[in-house]
Amino acid sequence: MTRTQQLLRERTAVRIRAARPDLADRHDLATPDGLLDAHRHIAQEAGAADDGQILAAVVVRDVDLARWVRDTCVFALGVPPEDAAAWRASFTRTVFLAGNPDHLRDRFVFAHLADDGSAAWTAPGPAAGTTTLRRLLKLFDAPAEVPPAPARHLTVPGEPPPGRVPVTRGLHLATAGCTVAEALVHLNHVIAEAVLDGLIAPGDRLTLHRVPRINPLPGHAVRVRAVPDPRLPGRLRAAAALTDGD
Repeated sequence: MTRTQQLLRERTAVRIRAARPDLADRHDLATPDGLLDAHRHIAQEAGAADDGQILAAVVVRDVDLARWVRDTCVFALGVPPEDAAAWRASFTRTVFLAGNPDHLRDRFVFAHLADDGSAAWTAPGPAAGTTTLRRLLKLFDAPAEVPPAPARHLTVPGEPPPGRVPVTRGLHLATAGCTVAEALVHLNHVIAEAVLDGLIAPGDRLTLHRVPRINPLPGHAVRVRAVPDPRLPGRLRAAAALTDGD
């Protein structure tokens, strides 16, 4: 096993333990088969009894990734603690829908609306609360592959918490074979979990890197989104990562 594969498996196991300690007790996350079984369990839960799942819904009109990252941070920072724990336990499950938030504001309650109206977020909660919205709109489908691009810098809006000095972090997205729709999923998980765990706060500076592959995995990565590698069965690849420094 390569060092990168070992790190990806270790970081994935840490993510599962943090969100669902019960799965860590049920599956041996130190082995590839145990990790695979845990992932299957998570997928089965997400697909069963949908109304009992905790999720957020995002209505997306158009996407500028740097702008979307900024607004995702704002949304996640506004999730109340009592909702954050349940959302974390569902692995920050989020459904992306295609639509124009301006046409829906009178019918649905949104927890956050982008200043330019490009996207709107519902508060995390039982899936039943967004059933009408999800039936009204189609899933956001943007099949174009995300191209590599120069780094983009942004600052998380808001005043830093008392006593916290703003930090600089890098947000890395692997673009090879990654569609725009997939990019939103990968980045959403990394950002949301980092915010809920206190790794991203108002005033922090983020640098968005769009690179073909995140390999080798930076040793200073503090959050990693790892997914099965379609080219190499049984192996993982880093889809997105958050690092110390830019």
